Amino acid sequence: MSTLNLTLLTDLYELTMMQGYFKNHNQDVVVFDAFYRNNPCDGGYSVCAGLAQVIDYIENLHFDADDINYLRSLKIFDEDFLEYLSNFKFSGDIYAVPEGSLIFPREPLVKVVAPIMEAQLIETAILNIVNHQCLIATKAARVCYAAKGDNVMEFGLRRAQGPDSGTYGARAAVIGGCNGTSNVLAGQMFHVPVLGTHAHSWIMSFPDEYTAFRKYAELYPSACILLVDTYDTLKSGIPNAIRVFTEMRNAGIPLTYYGIRMDSGDLAYLSKQVRKMLDEAGFSDAVISASNDLDEYLIESLKLQGATISSWGVGTNLITSKDNPAFGGVYKLAAIRTADGSFQPKIKLSENVEKVTNPGNKTFYRVYDKKTGKIKADLICLYDETFDESEDLKLFDPNAPWKKTRLPGGSYTLREMLIPVIKNGKTVYTSPSVMEIREICNHEKDTIWDETKRFVNPQEIYVDLSQKLYDMKTALLNEMSRSEERRVGKECRSRWSPY
Repeated sequence: MSTLNLTLLTDLYELTMMQGYFKNHNQDVVVFDAFYRNNPCDGGYSVCAGLAQVIDYIENLHFDADDINYLRSLKIFDEDFLEYLSNFKFSGDIYAVPEGSLIFPREPLVKVVAPIMEAQLIETAILNIVNHQCLIATKAARVCYAAKGDNVMEFGLRRAQGPDSGTYGARAAVIGGCNGTSNVLAGQMFHVPVLGTHAHSWIMSFPDEYTAFRKYAELYPSACILLVDTYDTLKSGIPNAIRVFTEMRNAGIPLTYYGIRMDSGDLAYLSKQVRKMLDEAGFSDAVISASNDLDEYLIESLKLQGATISSWGVGTNLITSKDNPAFGGVYKLAAIRTADGSFQPKIKLSENVEKVTNPGNKTFYRVYDKKTGKIKADLICLYDETFDESEDLKLFDPNAPWKKTRLPGGSYTLREMLIPVIKNGKTVYTSPSVMEIREICNHEKDTIWDETKRFVNPQEIYVDLSQKLYDMKTALLNEMSRSEERRVGKECRSRWSPY
């Protein structure tokens, strides 16, 4: 994966459009925004992830001889265009939201300012990378919220939809809050903790369960988590585990990290019984971990039932985001640079209100309450707008502009969320380590109230438009409406004319 040339990781129409721009000598510099419309799982927020891979993709973007020969074999590209591709290098600018940040619908996560051929080519790969990692990071954040501070391990590799999904999904899961992963390749590539115990096959390969436990404890005395549900959790597994722990204690072996794992049965009932048995045997600090098709809803339910589980292994439902398997990010043209250097705004219309885009060359600010540090709203504006924190700030819902609030000057702080990562084709940003991004994300999650984190009807964080951007968008909508009325009127007069 690390050496694969991803240049052709694109949809064919990106290349056919590129050739069309090339043939028409279209070198316009444009602005594209990558954003999404709805939070996964009807949640109140999402987590930004994947930027490091976007940067790596851009840095290595080139068409090698095999790529050119393959495109030539399709017999739809002319030689002059293929010659152009053979010398292709991205020369534009990219701005992005840092990984680990909380994000909300309709705000630009990645902004590309580049010649239109270059901006068009990178659409598919950017969406592929960002959509996947944002999805899994968001799912992991939800799972970790349900776990209420307990350890959460990602171990869905065997159920992931391919090696890339399993490995980059593990990266995203750690960013979202997981303590580690079972994926050793992810551990090597991203320097994140790798965690794991043993399978039922280990138990079954020995003459009896006790022997299997004892042999495992001899091998890994400082990380001894025993799987107790191969035969019977309460009648066999726990008594044999307690026997091995007792032998370790009597032998003077420090019980630094030890306990049991359950992978089946009624986890709420079993965990309470297991806790009682371990405590009575003098092992009150033994870890009780669980797996078995867990997700945030089941973990939340088990917590409410008083389950004594303190460590959670979450696989299939996390690595695939099973109940919401697609993030839904899109990439839309927002502006074209004119001869005088200004940007002409572009807007996409739709009968679906949520699909109408925000035009222009934009950025956005996060508005924090100065007293609590919590997010008040996000404010999308034009890139050259400035705001004075000492002055009152008016916020309004762009879909319901009569809903307004005014923040007194001095009561809030602003943080610009889009930062430059590529300038003139050169990387100007150093990505933090995955574990550093995880800490950033944990801090970010503290900036929203629990009402936004809840799973049912979460409180919305409002994403507002500045007055200047709102007026621009309204003017464009009105102009396009008038143009359509003129067009329809002209067609009607032509159709009913007696001449």
